[in-house]
Amino acid sequence: MLRGRARRDQGAYADGGDRTVGDPLDAAQERRVRAVLALGGVPQSDLPDGVQQVRLRLLERAASGREAPRDVSAWAAVVASNLAMDWHRAKRRRERLGERLAALREPAHPSGEETSLLSLAVARGLDELPAAQRQVVVLRFFADLPVRDIAGELGIPEGTVKSRLHTAVRALRDRLHEDEVV
Repeated sequence: MLRGRARRDQGAYADGGDRTVGDPLDAAQERRVRAVLALGGVPQSDLPDGVQQVRLRLLERAASGREAPRDVSAWAAVVASNLAMDWHRAKRRRERLGERLAALREPAHPSGEETSLLSLAVARGLDELPAAQRQVVVLRFFADLPVRDIAGELGIPEGTVKSRLHTAVRALRDRLHEDEVV
């Protein structure tokens, strides 16, 4: 018990209790943190980041004025273990997101002939639009300008741009369905 009390009295930080100077983890503690992370399945390339996370949490604890852990080495090992679990959770989230995005991709790309037919149908549909609608469609979808910029360029309100876009897109969609292109 005396050792624990003495450690608490020193602040239990590797710098001997001086919370403003030095590294909060000594070399042995850092090796232990690395080992816990590695055994937890964290890849070698991510181990330095994990050690820095443990170090940061220890520094944040000291800066907040909370009592130092009784055994910094044990505390750091627990934090490292938690970080390893967080790493695996994040990896699973990334994998699930990748799977969801892959499922959203089109299974096959249209052939050159299909692309040409679609391009011709869109061009014919654009030709049939009134000039004001054609102008906002071209600026929005071909020049990739936001509605605000289109309104500024044409000197019309944003609502008018949105209304013209809506009407034009609906007309183009109807035209493409009529021609059985899409």
